[in-house]
Amino acid sequence: MLEPVGLTDAETDAYRALVVTVTASANDVSTATGLDAGTAQRLLAALEEKGLARPVEGAPGRFAANPPDVTLLPRLERHALDLFKARAVVVELMESYQRHAWTRDAGQVIEIVTGAEALRQRLRQVQAGARHELLWFCKAQYLAMPSGTNQAEFDALAAGVGYRVLYEQAFFDDAGAVDNVVRAVRAGEVARAVPALPLRMAVADRCLAVCPLAPAGPASDPREVTAVVIRGSSLLVALVALFERYWEIGVPLHVTPEGRLGGSAAASDSAALTADDRHLLSLMVTGLTDEAIAGQLRISRRTVQRRIQGLMSLAGVATRMQLGWHAARRNWI
Repeated sequence: MLEPVGLTDAETDAYRALVVTVTASANDVSTATGLDAGTAQRLLAALEEKGLARPVEGAPGRFAANPPDVTLLPRLERHALDLFKARAVVVELMESYQRHAWTRDAGQVIEIVTGAEALRQRLRQVQAGARHELLWFCKAQYLAMPSGTNQAEFDALAAGVGYRVLYEQAFFDDAGAVDNVVRAVRAGEVARAVPALPLRMAVADRCLAVCPLAPAGPASDPREVTAVVIRGSSLLVALVALFERYWEIGVPLHVTPEGRLGGSAAASDSAALTADDRHLLSLMVTGLTDEAIAGQLRISRRTVQRRIQGLMSLAGVATRMQLGWHAARRNWI
């Protein structure tokens, strides 16, 4: 508990006993802590040496606690200062590392993979080596791994590795794609959908990314499929940030009790919407503030917020940005 200021757990317990009892003997400390009297005596001596306790004048064998604000707070402040200095050194080392990172061989940062079979093997290796999380951009069609053939995902999910996958809408036009996503979601994959994705990508544990370089589909010559494997670098940081940006606007996908795949919407059509709801949505997606919307509709800002929350619940989304995309996709506006 007080290790940062130089006290062991036993010394902390002994000091706490002194604070509570005002003065105490070794036997008193022994009774309060459950330690034997000899150990309690040694702890009191250690506390006296560290300035946390003092002998009681005229009462041999009894000790009193020195005030915590006098004895402990200065130690904490010194410790905080030491941590601040250490942090400054670490930041300096990080900056130095980043400045010199590109002096390493290019092969330590970027690896080129050529051929569909080589890419499949590399993707399997990446998934088998992941320990925490895989992030995926899944575009329509495939380059090396047809939908439904990625058994490595199910092995990783079974081992406790998290999967967050973004699918572009056209992906679901591929034969069997919906059934394959249903199977993955049931196995533990967390999936969302967006209108379109800028590239194909897999990121393992935020320390390695695999990005095919060509946008072509399965009609391409398998020998010409090329991908780049990117390790720790500013480019990898940018790719992770790109994923998180698209993830934020994605519509969550779920599997219905009937085994069907759907967005997290409570209604599949716009029958539940009123004309006022549509008007509010049209104002919201143009970027108007809640106050401006309230002025247009002649209602209070609180009412605007409440109605938007209701529409978000109806759509099954978590953010206003997701609501705007969902409304446009389902022709709510």
